[in-house]
Amino acid sequence: MATEHEQPQQLRDVEAKMQMAPPPPPAVVPNYVIANPGPLGLSSFALTTFVLSLHNAGAGLPADGPSNVVVGLALFYGGVVQLLAGMWEFRTGNTFGATAFSSYGGFWLSYAMIFIPWSGIDAAYKATGVPEYVLPHSLTIFLISWAIMTAVLLIAAHRSSIGMVLLLFMLLITFILLAAAEYNASIPTKVAGGAFGVITSIIAWYNGLSGMLTKESSYFTLPMGKLN
Repeated sequence: MATEHEQPQQLRDVEAKMQMAPPPPPAVVPNYVIANPGPLGLSSFALTTFVLSLHNAGAGLPADGPSNVVVGLALFYGGVVQLLAGMWEFRTGNTFGATAFSSYGGFWLSYAMIFIPWSGIDAAYKATGVPEYVLPHSLTIFLISWAIMTAVLLIAAHRSSIGMVLLLFMLLITFILLAAAEYNASIPTKVAGGAFGVITSIIAWYNGLSGMLTKESSYFTLPMGKLN
């Protein structure tokens, strides 16, 4: 048995050993690398806008004819894929890209639902007793609301790049023209909206291609005209 003099010494030895022990290493946090989702979001927006805008512009078919061929694109490419690009932008820390892609992904999904029979949206406006002007006026409200959202994003993008500002400005004009066409039942205004939509989609493709042509992966790059 240890004497009363030995016990404090033993405690001091234990304490000294504990103090000399190195601290445990910090937990290793995996550094996941995520690719730039911007080109994907821009490409999905561009292609879906291009197809619908050609229909609205009457490119080889009546401007007032059906455009239901865009429903599949609006659901999956312009809708789901662009929404995913927006979610991935959150992962990169890009608040503007996340908001823009997620919003327009929601736009295409909601737009496609209008043309799907089981959604009941179109049937509700064609029910007995509903005036014919109600659906065009409802679409006017829908399009004007997205024009306002585009204007908000245009303000937020004022220090991004000339390419992005030009894209949102042309999209704003497109929404305004399409809303005016619905409200006034004007085919020429709808054709003008389709023409602006085609230009908008080309600008979106340019922005997306610029994001893919990096110095590491391409022999040349495309200028975006940085504003910051």
